[in-house]
Order: sequence, then C-alpha cells, then structure tokens
Amino acid sequence: MNLFYYLDSCDTCRRIMKFLNLPDSVNLREIKSDPVSEKELEKLKQLAGSYEALFSKRARLYKERNLKEVNLQEADYKDLLLEHYTFLKRPVLIYKDEIYIGNSKKTTEAASLALRQSL
Repeated sequence: MNLFYYLDSCDTCRRIMKFLNLPDSVNLREIKSDPVSEKELEKLKQLAGSYEALFSKRARLYKERNLKEVNLQEADYKDLLLEHYTFLKRPVLIYKDEIYIGNSKKTTEAASLALRQSL
C-alpha cells in the first residue's frame, strides 16, 4: 500500500505534499489523529533499516528530555516512536515498497522522481 505519513499542523509536510502532487493511489495518514501502530512501525522499520532512521532528533520532546545526552538503542527509538507522534521524522512516503523519510531536498526530489516515473 502506498502511504504518506504527515502532520497536518506541519507547514513543511504540507509544502512537500503540494510539491509531490501525490496521486490518488497514495493514501494520506495524519499521524496526530491516527498514530502509527506497532505493527505499522515494524513495517516502516523493515523498509528503513532501523528505528533510528525513522526518528526525528529535531522533535521538541527530544530536546526537552535532553535525549541527546542519552545513549539510545534501537529498542529506545521504537518505544519513543510509539509513545509520541512527534518523534517520527516527517513526512514519510511509502511508494511501491520504497520509503522516503524526512524533508531533505535530496529525499523529496527522489520521492518526486519515483512518483513521476510511475505515471
């Protein structure tokens, strides 16, 4: 299934969504109102290679809890991702079993290219 995980209140997510011009084959998933389940997180991890790759170190809670000073392990990243939606690096696009994580220019361009090639 093709999915786009985003946060509705995030200007960057909305900008990228507009830039990608997502086709109807991509289902939208707003992570605050519909958080990622443990089963979904497992699938994301399989595609991404690790929980850390899905984890946002820019999250406000990351800074508030001073997690930079903690030696986080994969199990910690998993627990934090399940605990609060803001720990998920956004946006996340799963398209044709490929995953595109975050808002870097390189990532958004790769996602855009993948979407255009399938049209």
